Amino acid sequence: MVLAAGLGTRLRPLTDDRPKALVEVAGRSLLEITLARLKSCGIIDVIINTHHFAEKVADYLATHDNFGMNIAISREELLLDTGGGLKQAAQFFLADDAGEPFLLHNVDVISNIDFESMLSQHRDRNALATIAVQDRSTSRYLLFDELDRLCGRRAGTDGPIEQVRQAKELNARAFSGIHIISPRIFDLMHEGGIFSIIPVYLRLAAAGEAIIAFAADRYYWRDMGRPQQISKATGDIENGVLKLT
Repeated sequence: MVLAAGLGTRLRPLTDDRPKALVEVAGRSLLEITLARLKSCGIIDVIINTHHFAEKVADYLATHDNFGMNIAISREELLLDTGGGLKQAAQFFLADDAGEPFLLHNVDVISNIDFESMLSQHRDRNALATIAVQDRSTSRYLLFDELDRLCGRRAGTDGPIEQVRQAKELNARAFSGIHIISPRIFDLMHEGGIFSIIPVYLRLAAAGEAIIAFAADRYYWRDMGRPQQISKATGDIENGVLKLT
């Protein structure tokens, strides 16, 4: 699932006339870049949530023949946030009796994080969710124990700690907006309406579920949430620092 419903307010004025999914980096839209990455990893069944300029996303996909993929759209009349948006799309993932894990990916991040390595770790740890994290500065940290299990969160470097399970040590990491999730999460997701996925993870971690960190420090990653980040990523691509698929 590609999360593309946000208003993209941090990207204004680029999003004054388009959704953030269609903002371009080095001549390609963020949505195309994300879909190409997924396709290169063998993922061809995708659902995209939309809201802001939703019709432009639908028209764009139709114009490009869905980039040769099987794409469904989950349109949100109200923004449902990451958790609510995922829950609305639940049937897309539950239609397959195999119960295979799925990837959840923000449209406004670019990376070369190895999804196969993430999936391998997810299966080895029998995790409910595996989330790609990095050791970098952020305004909101997730906290993990010595076994890389989610234990809490903290605002900034010195904000109050919300700890949901005991740990010998707490390691602060920045979330990348990329998850691998087992579909049984939908049986455990009691929240409704508009809600973020992070409080769900914290609640389930407190109940003993394995929400595991995947260390992604060695990979390229950039948040495309601001115009200056678009410029930096464009330079990285033009200079060969990042090779797009």
